[in-house]
Amino acid sequence: MIRFENVSVTYDGATEPAVRNIDFTVPEGELVLLVGPSGAGKSTVLGAVSGLVPHFTGGVLRGRVTVAGRDTRTHKPRELADVVGTVGQDPLAHFVTDTVEDELAYGMESLGLAPDVMRRRVEETLDLLGLADLRNRPIATLSGGQRQRVAIGSVLTPHPKVLVLDEPTSALDPAAAEEVLAVLQRLVHDLGTTVLMAEHRLERVVQYADQVALIPGRGAAPVLGTPAEVMAVSPVYPPVVDLGRLADWSPLPLTVRDARRRSGDLRERLADRVPAPRVPTDAPAPETPPASRRLLRRRTAEAPSTGAAAAVTSLAVHHGHVQALRHVDFTVTPGETVALMGRNGAGKSTLLSALVGLVEPAHGSARVGGAVPHRTAPRELVRRVGLVPQEPRDLLYADTVAAECAAADQDAGAAPGRCRALVSELLPDVADDTHPRDLSEGQRLALALAVVLTARPGLLLLDEPTRGLDYAAKARLVTILRELAAEGHAIVLATHDVELAAELAHRVVILAEGEVVADGPAAEVVVASPSFAPQVTKILAPQEWLTVSQVREALSR
Repeated sequence: MIRFENVSVTYDGATEPAVRNIDFTVPEGELVLLVGPSGAGKSTVLGAVSGLVPHFTGGVLRGRVTVAGRDTRTHKPRELADVVGTVGQDPLAHFVTDTVEDELAYGMESLGLAPDVMRRRVEETLDLLGLADLRNRPIATLSGGQRQRVAIGSVLTPHPKVLVLDEPTSALDPAAAEEVLAVLQRLVHDLGTTVLMAEHRLERVVQYADQVALIPGRGAAPVLGTPAEVMAVSPVYPPVVDLGRLADWSPLPLTVRDARRRSGDLRERLADRVPAPRVPTDAPAPETPPASRRLLRRRTAEAPSTGAAAAVTSLAVHHGHVQALRHVDFTVTPGETVALMGRNGAGKSTLLSALVGLVEPAHGSARVGGAVPHRTAPRELVRRVGLVPQEPRDLLYADTVAAECAAADQDAGAAPGRCRALVSELLPDVADDTHPRDLSEGQRLALALAVVLTARPGLLLLDEPTRGLDYAAKARLVTILRELAAEGHAIVLATHDVELAAELAHRVVILAEGEVVADGPAAEVVVASPSFAPQVTKILAPQEWLTVSQVREALSR
């Protein structure tokens, strides 16, 4: 169905190809997972299937890509629209209409389908993806995960033969991700739809793939094989594979069920050991930090060491007729890292918005460092609280990294060079004249984090910070956030990434329909939740292990 023949792509102004020697076939009716580190060229490969590369992006495509016999070099995206449905990393860039139902119908209208066919398919898709209650909602009022489901639905309704999906579950809660993947499985197995998908959260998807195509690095030729074969050599792999490598299991397990069946000996070795406790601190660690990290520590934290960094009391927030938050009580102390979790639309982003003053409470109060966010002048507020949004590019508006940093210094009233020094710590290989849009997702996140930290806020808020990050970039983010917490910063993460919460959070707060339904130590909350438990917890239950790093440390003692 999809054929890559010695494909390479070089973008305008680039000296080296973004991808080269791409040569493989995706058979009809198979789900092929495209994996590799950030910046390896996965999005470029997907774009070549839909014709966006090179017709929209520019650059030179050598070799040939054919989809259902059509050469994408000679067929523009609109001439492939009846065959290929595409969902990119940014759902907002995908939307054309204003409401959910109109968006689901738009693609079919463009193809000239009959009204009765359109009506039936819209209803089917609303039910398949759990969108029926949102059918009349303006897209602008939806959460990030809800928008992602709408974007996926809008490409399902025309019934394309090929689906090209870039990070389709990145903004979805665990239950919604399972629903979307179940729909994709049904399309592949029952209707013979061909799916080519790139996804960093391999713990969610690798077991569903018929084949895995690994691009080991930028410009490297792909490695194609079964999921087990590729995971044995891949530089990116989910926790279940990491645990299998640690325990020397062969073949490597791809699912929690397979791993549990082999984990008896490992559980016995761990039976008399307990995970090291994770305790928040509001003071710097006593040991001297490594030289490479001293600059980051010197230039960031001036958080208060006593009292609450943020306090929310009986908070209610309305979005029009929608009650986004109701009677929320929440505090976070200096040095504490809290993970906000819950279904899409539960109110996580709204709570962060209230803490940074973007929304005004209908009832109750929110205070940050004693100040009322929505009544505090922006120049004063940025010294108390900073938000890195779901789309880091929303904070980035200059044409170069240097201009972005200069603006951040000015906005924060900081000495010139403070932001650039932070960027040098977080992104040592990025030049001043680099345009932010040319950075990878992980690099954009690091730049946005540096912009926010320039003002040295005591409270740091991050909304879905691991979206689009590979495992190595996520590990770097965890290291940075741990250092900031050790310096006394309070950190609140709104995330669907259960592995991140297990690795980093001292506390987990679960929201449902705008209310707090669980609040406690991370180990207690996630172990008790089948939806939010990480893979290691499920594999080694009833023992309360959260991460592979905890297991590795225990076995080394």
